[in-house]
Amino acid sequence: MSQTLNASTLLIVPLAPLAGALAAGILGTSFGGNRIGRRLSHTLCILGVLISFIISAMTLQSVAMDGARFNATLYEWMVVGGLKMEVGFLIDGLTAMMMCVVTFVSLMVHIYTIGYMEEDDGYNRFFAYISLFTFSMLMLVMSNNFLQLFFGWEAVGLVSYLLIGFWFNRPTAIFANLKAFLVNRVGDFGFILGIGLIAAYAGTLSYAETFAKAGDLAKLGFPGMDWQLITVICICLFIGAMGKSAQFPLHVWLPDSMEGPTPISALIHAATMVTAGIFMVARMSPLFELSETALSFVIVIGAITALFMGFLGIIQNDIKRVVAYSTLSQLGYMTVALGASAYSVALFHLMTHAFFKALLFLAAGSVIIGMHHNQDIRWMGGVRKYMPITWITSLLGSLALIGTPLFAGFYSKDSIIEAVHFSRIPGSGFAYFAVMAGVFITAFYSFRMYFLVFHGKERFDQNPDAHHGHHDGHHDEHHSPHESPWVVTAPLVLLAIPSVLIGFLTIEPMLFGGLLKDAIAVDNDKHPAMASLAREFHGAAQMALHGLTSLPFWLALGGVVAAWYMYLINPAVPTAIKARVQPIYTLLENKYYMDWFNENVLARGARMLGMGLWKGGDEAVIDGAMVNGSARGVAWVAGVVRWFQTGYIYHYAFAMIVGVFVLMTWFVWLNK
Repeated sequence: MSQTLNASTLLIVPLAPLAGALAAGILGTSFGGNRIGRRLSHTLCILGVLISFIISAMTLQSVAMDGARFNATLYEWMVVGGLKMEVGFLIDGLTAMMMCVVTFVSLMVHIYTIGYMEEDDGYNRFFAYISLFTFSMLMLVMSNNFLQLFFGWEAVGLVSYLLIGFWFNRPTAIFANLKAFLVNRVGDFGFILGIGLIAAYAGTLSYAETFAKAGDLAKLGFPGMDWQLITVICICLFIGAMGKSAQFPLHVWLPDSMEGPTPISALIHAATMVTAGIFMVARMSPLFELSETALSFVIVIGAITALFMGFLGIIQNDIKRVVAYSTLSQLGYMTVALGASAYSVALFHLMTHAFFKALLFLAAGSVIIGMHHNQDIRWMGGVRKYMPITWITSLLGSLALIGTPLFAGFYSKDSIIEAVHFSRIPGSGFAYFAVMAGVFITAFYSFRMYFLVFHGKERFDQNPDAHHGHHDGHHDEHHSPHESPWVVTAPLVLLAIPSVLIGFLTIEPMLFGGLLKDAIAVDNDKHPAMASLAREFHGAAQMALHGLTSLPFWLALGGVVAAWYMYLINPAVPTAIKARVQPIYTLLENKYYMDWFNENVLARGARMLGMGLWKGGDEAVIDGAMVNGSARGVAWVAGVVRWFQTGYIYHYAFAMIVGVFVLMTWFVWLNK
């Protein structure tokens, strides 16, 4: 590829998965008459994503090596006044990196799905959904204007709704997808307000034009308040990110979304959709840099999420939910990095996390298949010797997640902790404590899960629910687990490689090189975190050596040792601790009563308000007083008037005489 990127080649990237989705979704389902079978459906979808990945990788190479860039409108949809609504692509280091992450993880998930969903009736429909999801996510990251960003934003929300409720015969799945949809609407309301304020005050929906006017926007106040306009815009945009990227208190949808099949947990809740919010805030860095208040809000929300969602991971028994809470906690870390103005560090963690978290989810799915659809880690143990590939890849993913030196997660996580340490934003002290404590907690629950599943004595035969198939009626009589087929293990191996190596290889270009230089704006005088990191950095190998002596390493080691002691050596300890701190356990068990509050206070309050408006406003005032009341009034007047309309001439003559008499009396009285 030459210096300039070709628009038609770039168009293939989102359109290839879309073509696969349409083929599988229309021709492969009863909607279009089941014209193509399973094999052709999955081949077309995988081919579409593979083409996307190859072009994305080539694009990343020409962006990183030759400095190629692309920013142009491809199609003008309409012009309203001076506001242009168009479809366009912006390709720089940030976009190219995101394109590669999205397409690679999506490709792994597509291949894995062949094995995971082979017994499911909705096989072709599932492939159609995940390819459509890939298209939506690519449209989101490649956009160069807010309209297309919003289109992609809503499209990934819609497809995630379809995927979470994929098994629509299960009440829990339907409840979970409705919850995800509603919570995301709350975030999206803030998001569209932010975009609306930009359209109103900057008069444009294009990123480049908005950033060019950012300085002028920063001088404006918000009408009727003493707030800065830029602060309101940034907080509104970030509320959108809080919904998508599951930040406290809009995080409640993510753990429940584990009701969907495991491949989408890996696709949506590890690598792509939940990172859309992080990507968007990084893309908007020229605006966020102008508002210290917004950055402070971001760092505090991120710190709360990183710490308190980690605590919930400790008490989960469902293998997928443990990984789900670790995702929430890691998204908190990324958000903290955004608040500390270390946008490139947040994106670096987004990228490394995408690989090892997708790996952990897919490994969890492999364990679920091997355990005949049992998801409860209390009834596992000793799985290591039955599922060697799943075991080794899970171990590598867990080591990356807890930030073991030389692994991918170490470089990004350590950089976040350092960046927060150097940050001067209000709230960074609390954030530093939260990310430090989070290191121990993450190591503890990750290895609690790892030890309970892969080590210790086998507990499959004690499972009270062993004979109930999970969703597709597995009724295996033999309970020994078995290694999954190659279509499941190959993606695990391919994801394990970057989980180990990608941090070491890419920390320099991503944080201190030119890859993200023109995509991200940082005001180094006000926010010195990145400049300080660059001064401290002496190469990836040196960083890993230094990491062995740092506090985060010892905290992580402490977490692993504690989990090993409590779950393998002396299992009486957790039971004793639980008995001592029952109130705290109950609080965690009920997820801080957030769901209770949402269902009983917010939802019930909204319902009562709705009932009041319906009964009081609609029925009493509008229907009762205005519509029916006016009709009754007219009827009453007509009834009175009817007495005078008799049809007798002498009645009318009498009325005329009385009328003349009244008029004469009145005139006389007036002329006195």
